[in-house]
Amino acid sequence: MVPAFAVWLTDVTPSPVPEYTGDVNLVTPGVIGFIVTFLIAVATVLLVIDMTRRIRRVRYRAEVQEQLAAEEAAAKPPMPEASPAPEASPAPED
Repeated sequence: MVPAFAVWLTDVTPSPVPEYTGDVNLVTPGVIGFIVTFLIAVATVLLVIDMTRRIRRVRYRAEVQEQLAAEEAAAKPPMPEASPAPEASPAPED
């Protein structure tokens, strides 16, 4: 006796019959397909432009912050060098 699962695995599946009987190389998505593709292309271009602006803005802000930090560091008076700590004298013995 053969299990039903084995019969199902070995069963030949029929290939779908195409409904269109003309030349399949002449089938196009039509006007709707063109409009959808065009809108996706426009949206992509707009997203790239927006991303470029945002990246440029972030880069300029970082450059300005670096310049302000450099100017602030240059305006501060130099810190006096710390004198070395005095050496501890030996503890007196009792």
